[in-house]
Amino acid sequence: MTMNKANYFVPFFVFLFIGSRFSIVASAGDQNALAASFVFGDSLVDAGNNNYLQTLSRANSPPNGIDFKPSRGNPTGRFTNGRTIADIVGEKLGQPSYAVPYLAPNASGEALLNGVNYASGGGGILNATGSVFVNRLGMDIQVDYFTITRKQFDKLLGEDKARDYIRKKSLFSIVIGSNDFLNNYLVPFVAAQARLTQTPEIFVDDMISHLRNQLKRLYDMDARKFVVGNVAPIGCIPYQKSINQLNDKQCVDLANKLALQYNARLKDLLMVELKDSLKDAHFVYANVYDLFMDLIVNFKDYGFRTASEACCETRGRLAGILPCGPTSSLCTDRSKHVFWDAYHPSEAANLLIADKLLYGDSKFVTPFNLLHLRDL
Repeated sequence: MTMNKANYFVPFFVFLFIGSRFSIVASAGDQNALAASFVFGDSLVDAGNNNYLQTLSRANSPPNGIDFKPSRGNPTGRFTNGRTIADIVGEKLGQPSYAVPYLAPNASGEALLNGVNYASGGGGILNATGSVFVNRLGMDIQVDYFTITRKQFDKLLGEDKARDYIRKKSLFSIVIGSNDFLNNYLVPFVAAQARLTQTPEIFVDDMISHLRNQLKRLYDMDARKFVVGNVAPIGCIPYQKSINQLNDKQCVDLANKLALQYNARLKDLLMVELKDSLKDAHFVYANVYDLFMDLIVNFKDYGFRTASEACCETRGRLAGILPCGPTSSLCTDRSKHVFWDAYHPSEAANLLIADKLLYGDSKFVTPFNLLHLRDL
């Protein structure tokens, strides 16, 4: 079911910055600078859409956003202390402004030309994913919303220019899949019956089948440059360590095995099947799993103090379970934590991951990095 824009109160400063421009790494005369970024996914890249939903999955309260300079440290709906990976990638590829959240009041007119963010905390590839949060935008709904945006581009630029703008000057980023395991297949009680009748192989098949159709829908609306992230080692996040009472070096084996199973199928979908069937499209497979695992295992080499403790966390019996909020305890040095909260990386970690995606080699990004993808 498609959700309409809601008129929930959001402080004015949350969307004041959305249309503002930021300093660009690429030079002003760079003809290859990214024109627009279209972001699809979950809370890892949500830029504030959930602020406008009646949902339990929100990040619109302090100290979230404390290091996000455009909002002067006020929360924007990003599930981290600063910028998301999508924000950083867009900046460094020359995108003039952040992609506006689709549900934001000013997501219209020329503001759309820098791109649109459809990502939603709690969202997944499958429509049933995230039902524990009441409301969220699943991938199907996010693609439905892009259908509306696509028609708006034709009105803004004319059909021919809009097609060229989207095919050649825009990047489509998809960061989704973790919630399909964490808030669907692995949810105690909620999904217990499903697991009795649906093996991991069948569940992953269902995810890949849905994602295939979603990517093809975007292709049919002129998306040509894709970067698709695989699922991170979700068995190693602070939330999983807490509920399973693991020590710093332990991870939940089942969760990581499910992620790896899905990741292998995703790579085959992108690098073989869609590469052969959609010959004028370019698909980049972002190996987020190995990127995160490298950070978690070698965190000291990257200057972090811990990869197991969240910077913003709840103490006591519910430690590692409740989201970051006003009553949470905050660490003294946010740059020393791989994780901002029990689920999401800090801006410091996002910067390192984005850098590998932008300029790294085939170990972490295949068949080429995002700088190369932009310049095709």
